Amino acid sequence: MVLRVTALSKSYGDVAAVDRISFHVRRNEIVGLLGPNGAGKTTTINMILGVLEPSGGSIEIQGLNLARRRRQALARTNFAAVYSPLPGNLTVYQNLRVFGLIYGISDAARRIEALLEEFDLQRFRNVRCGVLSSGEQTRASLAKAMLNNPDLLLLDEPTASLDPSTAREVRRKIRAVATHGKGGALWTSHNMYEVEDVCHRVLFLSRGRILLEGDPKTLPREHGKENLEELFITVAREPLSLEER
Repeated sequence: MVLRVTALSKSYGDVAAVDRISFHVRRNEIVGLLGPNGAGKTTTINMILGVLEPSGGSIEIQGLNLARRRRQALARTNFAAVYSPLPGNLTVYQNLRVFGLIYGISDAARRIEALLEEFDLQRFRNVRCGVLSSGEQTRASLAKAMLNNPDLLLLDEPTASLDPSTAREVRRKIRAVATHGKGGALWTSHNMYEVEDVCHRVLFLSRGRILLEGDPKTLPREHGKENLEELFITVAREPLSLEER
């Protein structure tokens, strides 16, 4: 198992942002973590990244308990999100070089060159990230996320700022990495077409709890909905009607 989350909780006073959720990500699997704003998705990802300390529960990455073996577990993890751009005063190459040192990448220069080519960033190698377009910044962040060939790839709205053609190509690259390597991915998105195209399984969060789980292609029909977007809207507006089914 690439990721195992057990009874994970995060509370702020009397408010439970995440309420004893349990789930897993298998090797070569892409799992979609879905739900409306405020459902607990980003809080969950930040706990898996070690940015937030859980109020309860446990997280294991490739069998390593995050609380007890933080350094080893996080060395096998990487992350990309539109709200977390690379430092804007460094060039694309400098950013990748710095993160290569942080992750202890062997033969980092060769790995960086391969990623610059893979994400069509060669012409931006000496351009500061702060002046790149949002789509170019996203590609640079994804290149950083692939630097250490992570066992667990965490992606929070990774294609939100990309045009449809580039987004499709990025989805293809991520799918190839996740399904043909040694790891898996946890993916959040509000684009239900994207989720259906990419994810093998989805988890719907509502009010900090996992409300639904299943195959994104068949789950809507199981709950009387025509498609994943309809189901998402129902989760956002009428979660109790689904809990009662």
